[in-house]
Amino acid sequence: MKQLAFACMWILTMNACSYGQNGISLGRIPSSAAAQKVNMAVTAVENLYVDELNSNKLAEDAIIGLLEKLDPHSNYMTPEEVKEMNEPLQGNFDGIGIQFNMLTDTLYVVQVIPGGPSEKVGILTGDRIIRVNDTLIAGVKMKNTDIMSRLRGPKGTTVNVKVLRNKDHKLLNFKIIRDKIPIYSLDASYMVDETTGYIKLNRFSATTHDEFKTALDKLVQQGMQNLILDLQNNGGGYLGAAIEIANEFLKQGSLIVYTEGARQKRENALATNKGAMQNGRLVVLVDESSASASEIVSGAIQDWDRGVIVGRRTFGKGLVQRPVPLPDGSMIRLTTARYYTPTGRSIQKPYENGNQESYNKDLIDRYNRGEMISADSIHFPDSLKFSTLVDKRTVYGGGGIMPDYFVPVDTAHASVLLRELNSNGITYKYTTQLIDAKRSAYKKQYPDFEEFNKKFIVTDQMMNELMDLYKKDTTLNKDDKLPEDDRIAKDLVKSGSIIKTQIKALVARDIFGENEYHQVINNVIDAYNRAIEIISDEKIYAKLLSEKNL
Repeated sequence: MKQLAFACMWILTMNACSYGQNGISLGRIPSSAAAQKVNMAVTAVENLYVDELNSNKLAEDAIIGLLEKLDPHSNYMTPEEVKEMNEPLQGNFDGIGIQFNMLTDTLYVVQVIPGGPSEKVGILTGDRIIRVNDTLIAGVKMKNTDIMSRLRGPKGTTVNVKVLRNKDHKLLNFKIIRDKIPIYSLDASYMVDETTGYIKLNRFSATTHDEFKTALDKLVQQGMQNLILDLQNNGGGYLGAAIEIANEFLKQGSLIVYTEGARQKRENALATNKGAMQNGRLVVLVDESSASASEIVSGAIQDWDRGVIVGRRTFGKGLVQRPVPLPDGSMIRLTTARYYTPTGRSIQKPYENGNQESYNKDLIDRYNRGEMISADSIHFPDSLKFSTLVDKRTVYGGGGIMPDYFVPVDTAHASVLLRELNSNGITYKYTTQLIDAKRSAYKKQYPDFEEFNKKFIVTDQMMNELMDLYKKDTTLNKDDKLPEDDRIAKDLVKSGSIIKTQIKALVARDIFGENEYHQVINNVIDAYNRAIEIISDEKIYAKLLSEKNL
């Protein structure tokens, strides 16, 4: 039996159900000749097929088969996948309150969430969790999902962990009572200079607007007049959250976005008069991983000539999914509409019959075409040309938001050394060892971040220690063939400044937090530095918003 046929029967005969955010009510779908045909095929299989069948597995495969024929974003999710998807968007989960990395099969605590259960019992950044309820999790190649399932659990329940701290060989015992843990969508917010603020969002969740407003109000109190909004690597989230964020920048009555589909009438989202940042210069940072809700915000700002978009062409996801919950807790996320920017641009990149493989390779193809290096390699047909609503600049639809100011991928500082240090976690491993030895001294030496940022220097000795660790790393040298010193020396000339900044940023995160990490690491991000230049110069800013980008 074809998967497609079974899936049609499954959907066409389902009863009415209710759903959560952005859901729709199907009701009982009337039977049709097609549904009867499918039902006959299913009945035949169930009653006549030679072997025993797993009906649940057959249903799942059938639904997946159907959705694969539609578009790349309509998909089926198991109950476990639904829970995993919802947690970061809903803004909380039940757990112990840490962020962690797995390094050489060991769980390293990257950050302890303030006020969370782990902080209350004394867990520290840099601790290694070795056992969870007497189950060894270190050095046994356990999957991240298995580790998380042991640490997470219902609020009020208890988990016992054994922790290795610094270079002590004695394990410390902690009894942690799980609680509701917030998931933040705002990574950083700080003043770049006396009049310019910076906010970075990592997703658009149920709590994003509240987090953004709190940060915005605080920056305004510190003298902010202009804002850099960083949406790089922001893969999107709730449509409603994107509308709320865009509303902060646009004047009352401005169209933010509209959605429309073959079976969904056009729905407009308009700005109210509640925007707190309707004036002042605005720069939005985007890249090829900025998608969906990020594109709604940047598209609305660009179409109304409200700010300058800086970076690289965004991902190109302009399809709206709505959840269709199924009786066992699983879910279909079904594309029901396209969203359009205020000028009428559909920014969904092309796809054919849900061809997931070619769709997923799009970013690789962009890189191979040279698009990440040069804006001249990007060509849009005249049929996709639109004019912005105020200054009548030329913008394009048909595949992401093209920035007003293009910033190529940084290849000048790229090297084999930098790639291997990052991909194998060697810089992180070294920084963990460094902080283990000097955490107390650093905290006394640098009582606040301002002092740290001015005076902390990555010394030649630190770099030599990092290179020694690099040469000894077993993941790189399984055949005992060490990296050549002359190649390392050449790579350090290209990448040394970035490596030093990474070390400093990781130390800052351990001592102070995620906000301070970004204040340090942003210094070596080209798009961020270009944004500062643009927003600080009124003439350059105005010129970019008046150019007819043909």
